[in-house]
Amino acid sequence: MSALQTLLAFVVALGSLILFHELGHYLVARWCGVKVLRFSVGMGKVVWSRRFGADQTEWAISALPLGGYVKMLDAREQDLGALAPQELRREFTHQSVWRRIAIVAAGPLANFLIAILLFTGLYMAGVKEPSSKVGAPVAGSVADTAGLRRGDMVVAINGHAVAGWSELRWQVIQSAIDRQGARLDVERPGMGRYALELPASALATLDLEGDVLGHLGLTLSRPAPVIDEVLAGGAAARAGMQAGDLIVSVDGVAVADGPAFINHIRPAAGKTVRVGLRRAGQALELDVTPAAEKEGKGTVTVGKIGAMVAQMPDMIVVRAGPVAALGKALGKVWDTSTMTLKMIGKMIVGEVSWKNVTGPITIADYAGQTARIGAASYLSFVAFISISLGVMNLLPIPVLDGGLLLYYSLEVLTGRPVPERFGEIAQRLGIGLLVGLMMLAVFNDVARLL
Repeated sequence: MSALQTLLAFVVALGSLILFHELGHYLVARWCGVKVLRFSVGMGKVVWSRRFGADQTEWAISALPLGGYVKMLDAREQDLGALAPQELRREFTHQSVWRRIAIVAAGPLANFLIAILLFTGLYMAGVKEPSSKVGAPVAGSVADTAGLRRGDMVVAINGHAVAGWSELRWQVIQSAIDRQGARLDVERPGMGRYALELPASALATLDLEGDVLGHLGLTLSRPAPVIDEVLAGGAAARAGMQAGDLIVSVDGVAVADGPAFINHIRPAAGKTVRVGLRRAGQALELDVTPAAEKEGKGTVTVGKIGAMVAQMPDMIVVRAGPVAALGKALGKVWDTSTMTLKMIGKMIVGEVSWKNVTGPITIADYAGQTARIGAASYLSFVAFISISLGVMNLLPIPVLDGGLLLYYSLEVLTGRPVPERFGEIAQRLGIGLLVGLMMLAVFNDVARLL
């Protein structure tokens, strides 16, 4: 069922974004008076089609679900010798260069518009996410060395306000891409606000596709390790543990939260550990022997005591009014677009690994994961993919919208179209480049799976 859900989430996300992208081209072409012959979702052989409207435009679904196109009346693709003069005026290349620019740019701009609308709606509805309060940093980590302590609330990074854990991660990634340190403005209970620094040298080693904050030793703030439920017949029940017990220590080592307690128990399969508790204000110690259980398709043995411990992180709801939400959405789309371009630039010059290029398998995996988390996560993912499509299509690569916009920009500057022969050669090079990038993306996807 999860595989089917992943496939469905991927098809809905990518299909809808391709549809809106092509609608951008279609609507502006119609507005400019250009005749549209076919609107296709998908590439290759047409498997279903219907004709509508005065122009009898063919609306089609094609065999290959990746991509789509709008086929216009175009002298470069059709013989228009027998066409009536009034129809010839509706041919694409007969339009002014500014109209052609508008038609080509409309697709990527539609992707940016969808992302803006999605983020605006999410901010207005309110996005529930972990707060920017940190848990106890990993001992000896970058965060620990920088001076962060459990309970610190990060309120800004390099002057940019931080409202939640996702924004904290985002600003750290921005700092890593810009090759600069991250200056954290932190509020600590009883001490007010102060500043500390995550050095640029530490951020430079981050895997931007991985657990960025975890690599720095940053952890989510979680509640004290209180036992929510004790399962009958388990090691905790036999030792005398009860719901409501506050776990204080394991073998004399202080325990800060639920994950820390679990990290003590998992490697202790079959070994007796002494757990310090506080029950109704009274301190006591119990000897517990975690049972050995198999995990990871039976390849790993871990210790479990049969008790549920509180682990939910501190949560906040990030919400804004319509105007503020639109402003935040515009900023989000702009920041994401510029970050994508910076990543591409740094990959070209070798400052960022090409392993960050992802393909359809990874996108499908993320689509399925976010869909299982909830509607807000899925819609946020769709917005990010929409921005990526917009940015990628604006790259000055022949066969992409950005390549055509480059040609038309040169036409504006020189007063004459790009020579056909030059365009043909550039198109072949562009196709080769895109095929190479797709092969790299699929290779990276398979490497991640393995």
